[in-house]
Amino acid sequence: MNKVGVVVIGRNEGERLKACIRSLSISDVRVVYVDSGSEDDSVDFVRGQGFDVLSLNMSTPFSAARARNEGYKHLLSMDSTIEFVQFVDGDCEVFAGWMCAALVHLQRNVHLAAVCGRRKERFPEQTIYNQLCDIEWDTPIGVTSATGGDFMCRAQALVQVGGFSPEVIAGEEPELCFRWREKGWLIERLDVDMTLHDAAMTNASQWWKRCERTGHAYAQGFSMHGNSEERYYRKEVVRIISWCFLPFLSLTLAVMINSWALLLLGLLPVKVMQIFLNKRSLLGGKDAFFYAVSLVLGKFPEGLGVFGFFMKKIRGHHFQIIEYKK
Repeated sequence: MNKVGVVVIGRNEGERLKACIRSLSISDVRVVYVDSGSEDDSVDFVRGQGFDVLSLNMSTPFSAARARNEGYKHLLSMDSTIEFVQFVDGDCEVFAGWMCAALVHLQRNVHLAAVCGRRKERFPEQTIYNQLCDIEWDTPIGVTSATGGDFMCRAQALVQVGGFSPEVIAGEEPELCFRWREKGWLIERLDVDMTLHDAAMTNASQWWKRCERTGHAYAQGFSMHGNSEERYYRKEVVRIISWCFLPFLSLTLAVMINSWALLLLGLLPVKVMQIFLNKRSLLGGKDAFFYAVSLVLGKFPEGLGVFGFFMKKIRGHHFQIIEYKK
């Protein structure tokens, strides 16, 4: 484990960060915490645990990508023997045994740039929004196209592609994985518990903002790599725009041609039913229904994220982080 360094990033995570840091205190690894302008006691707490702390310069817009870059570069500059970097979001607690399992797998499989495991929600039963996150984390095991915010990777692979793209404010991990795949690396998800995540979503406005951030991530990724052979995020952006445009198309045709055009709106509940029937056996009736509704209705805040990205890009504005947590 002396070949592993850990980068934790956070902003006003409070007790969530404390749980994260405590889960790392039992491992014999070097940890650096990168703080993005927290106004709570995050920095003081981490320093009190004996770990390195970096505070991002507030004159430059914050981004998780920027924080991750500064973190891993600090680790490598302080200890040249580090060969693997574990990234952890500050709202996640690391399961005991994860880093050992990840390290062994990377050492045995030299074609892998990174591995991730199972992320679980800490309080899925508290709100439907937390439950939706828990469903989202349950992704297939095996070779995958991307990781989430928590993963272990080779320092060599990070350096080869220049780390994260600092201008990417959401979806920076899939964008990094895209560039790894372009270089011939693979990413794998292991059937091992990795982290316990605390979404802390208690209301619809937080869910809406999180979906908006997802739309921004798709749009920015498409803007960067949409013309690649993979057509990165092109399908996702087209799908979002299509579903968002449907109500306007239906109403316009109803006014200009025939009121029967309003029947096009029926495609929305039809889509909900299709997803529900596909997921019912896996999730159960209630969870499958809410999941289906969230996927369909979520296209509208995602559409705002897509629209917002392209408007800012056209106007030459800087992109600011989109926060959904309180």
